[in-house]
Amino acid sequence: MLDGIKRWLGGGPDATRHEWEGVAPWAASQQHAYRVVAGEGFVVDGRLGSAPWRLEWGPSQRPYIEGHELRIRSELGLSPDLQVVVMNRQLQEEMEKDVYEQYVEGVQTRIDNQTPPEMRWLVMFPKLAGAELGTLKDRYVALGSQKAWLRSWLDGALAAALQGMRVEPGIPLVLMIGRGRLMLRTALDEAAVPRLQMWLRLFECAMREARRAASDSADAGSQSTTPSLWSPSALPGDERKK
Repeated sequence: MLDGIKRWLGGGPDATRHEWEGVAPWAASQQHAYRVVAGEGFVVDGRLGSAPWRLEWGPSQRPYIEGHELRIRSELGLSPDLQVVVMNRQLQEEMEKDVYEQYVEGVQTRIDNQTPPEMRWLVMFPKLAGAELGTLKDRYVALGSQKAWLRSWLDGALAAALQGMRVEPGIPLVLMIGRGRLMLRTALDEAAVPRLQMWLRLFECAMREARRAASDSADAGSQSTTPSLWSPSALPGDERKK
């Protein structure tokens, strides 16, 4: 117990520190900002072009991830009305089972704001059909408030990146957009640099493809009555024209 208090205060030996001691040199080599959080994890801040992202590793903040998790997020300035999520199929099946047990067989009668949004969205939004998912259909599920936008996001580089991930089927993976923010969550007990790089490559691909899908949607909207999925103030005027 005393050792645990020392670790929480940032003093004493940290049994997990050796697992991620290489992160600081890697971050410095890439000109990313790095800091330790309470001796239990770390934060790395970087950029993809002009768009900043934040990578966090530490104790899980979600009930479906045990131990430590990796979180990467970026504010992309997308419309707050856009809500989409891609997750591995095994996690989707486990989440739907939990929803059924809690809100159908249990005493709760409605899903409230304490339920993670990715779980709420499973019962709120339609899923892409197998034909729409293509090669991803055996490993992933995708759903959201804007199916056309979601299909565009997954059309091309992001689908190839997801398909190329060498991850065990039981490892939770959530890639979602909500309130203008892109977020990736996955279980990661050991924060080894190669694993961080692998997940960051996927995330940056998702960033690029989200901007492309938003641009395509804006171009289509300029020729129809469909509103753009970029917030009016999301980008400077010269970038909104791209």
